[in-house]
Amino acid sequence: MATTGQNIDTLFLEERRYPPSAEFAAQANAQPSIYEEDFEAFWAREGTERVSWFEPFTKLYEWELPYAKWYLGGKLNVSYNCVDRHVEAGLGTRVAYHWEGEPEGDRREITYADLQKEVVAFANALKELGVKKGTAVAIYMGMIPELPIAMLACTRLGAPHTVVFGGFSADSLSGRVNDMGCEVVITQDEAWRRGTTVALKKIADEAMKDSPGIKKCLVVRRTGNEVPMTEGRDHWYHDVRGSDDPASCPPEPMDAEDLLFLMYTSGTTAKPKGIAHTTGGYLVGVSSTHRYIFDIKPEQDVFWCAADVGWITGHSYIVYGPLCNGATSVLYEGTPDYPGKDRWWSIIERYGVTILYTAPTAIRAHMKWGPEYAQQHDLSSLRLLGSVGEPINPEAWIWYREHIGGDRTPIVDTWWQTETGMILITPLPGVTTTKPGSATKPFPGVDAGVFDERGNEVGPGGGGYLVLKRPWPAMLRGIFGDDARYRETYWSKYDNVYLAGDGARIDQDGDFWLLGRVDDVMNISGHRISTIEVESALVDHPDVAEAAVCSRKDATTGEAIVAYVTLKGSAEPSTAKLAELRDHVAKKIGAIAKPANIVFTPELPKTRSGKIMRRLLRDVAENRPLGDTTTLADAAVVSEIQSRAESESSDDS
Repeated sequence: MATTGQNIDTLFLEERRYPPSAEFAAQANAQPSIYEEDFEAFWAREGTERVSWFEPFTKLYEWELPYAKWYLGGKLNVSYNCVDRHVEAGLGTRVAYHWEGEPEGDRREITYADLQKEVVAFANALKELGVKKGTAVAIYMGMIPELPIAMLACTRLGAPHTVVFGGFSADSLSGRVNDMGCEVVITQDEAWRRGTTVALKKIADEAMKDSPGIKKCLVVRRTGNEVPMTEGRDHWYHDVRGSDDPASCPPEPMDAEDLLFLMYTSGTTAKPKGIAHTTGGYLVGVSSTHRYIFDIKPEQDVFWCAADVGWITGHSYIVYGPLCNGATSVLYEGTPDYPGKDRWWSIIERYGVTILYTAPTAIRAHMKWGPEYAQQHDLSSLRLLGSVGEPINPEAWIWYREHIGGDRTPIVDTWWQTETGMILITPLPGVTTTKPGSATKPFPGVDAGVFDERGNEVGPGGGGYLVLKRPWPAMLRGIFGDDARYRETYWSKYDNVYLAGDGARIDQDGDFWLLGRVDDVMNISGHRISTIEVESALVDHPDVAEAAVCSRKDATTGEAIVAYVTLKGSAEPSTAKLAELRDHVAKKIGAIAKPANIVFTPELPKTRSGKIMRRLLRDVAENRPLGDTTTLADAAVVSEIQSRAESESSDDS
């Protein structure tokens, strides 16, 4: 029975269950007893076992709300933990990255010994340009090996960095550079994307015109095409590459609470927030979660996080977590559909990928294209699948398991944020009975809850605001240079708990179901309904590949639901299909959730990281001028939707 008022109504019911197989459970890194461990004992053990310290920590954590410190007194270096210690342990011949360039046949295999040499050489080049401990560095690159190498080189020197996604504009880059006070930019001549080049150096030049603090720019050659170089400021990496002898550049001992990097989150009405992550707690958090959630066996697994390093997912689960654990990963430069829609599956087959971690938007894109592309390749090496970025619709979860996982692999549907640094709510494979669409339980040592508007715990079945009730090692250490915004954004609504900004519910089994951003909750005739539930109901229909939902003002109901729907290949938009989908939503959720309008569209507006920009869909629904579209992968999609919205609508009945 749903409740109304200040809570979020939860109406969608999912009853399918997938208990772990006995075979998987027997070999799993996580065992049921992990949930019984004492909070402090668990994180003290993980801090000791996951990370090598130059000086051991003397105090586990300190909590002076709203700021935490972890592993106090400890000294360490991230590049040492991610590279050198594995080589010292005799693992230098293990592959760190199988790199696949977008152009067919463009591949590199980088062992840990290779990685050590490359990181040292890059760090020496940065030293030549004046980078030292404390120098802020911006990295604006595509998905080439030199991107993680540059990050690790910065950590070797103790230089805090910010990686700016290679799809961002010059204004976005300069804004981040100036906010952090960066003195050096690392970029490349150009990047490959869908068979064409992206002029990263040219964009960086535009940004540096508005970044007076930049003293040097280091440029990596990728395509080999000519790019402008400013004498005295710009340097080709191959011209200043330094010695690759580890003794020439020993890793700098860093305090556990020294700044490691800033990750900027895109803002819609205010400037992006520089989320600060420090060294010790972050590294323990990402390596610990990587080990248990993905059941990593470094000596045998090939792990592929199919994100971009420019986002927090790439930082935590392409670079720092996997490398700290000595794992072998895949690093891919291009898009899922270039030159064909089977590119991902050919990569999995080629490298024998055992674990795939990707976003629901990517899964739904493959659903739309059809399972025949995956069927062309041998995916039997896969033993675990993961989902990240937003709540996954149950039908996308099922499709992922059946068509990619051979109806045998566990799926870990993970919830976390840029701010949390590490995964916080997730199944543990081999332990958790999974449910399509549910992130299930908080990770061991994490205390999450769901509150109503007044700060009371919401009981099973009800929806509310997701909160975190105690600190965790990888949590943000504030918003860079803006303490007031940090306190207001995350700590002002309730006393003593972190407000995640997402809606959630907890079911009768204590499992968490994420309901999307609280901003995306719709108020329909007094019922607070989350967009994710209506989207899940639409995608549950066999003809729907993808759906995005928002609301518009309505004189009768306060708000009315508008749905943007992409059909699968053989299905055709029609008035009958529109009525069929509205009735399907009513059947799955209730008549209150029937969309007032359905707009059929071949594509949804997404960022280059794959997230649907519902803000723009709301602009279309309200017939408002469009907000910022610079981060869209294809800005023409919104114009197409606008024209379709004018001609496709239905009467509420």
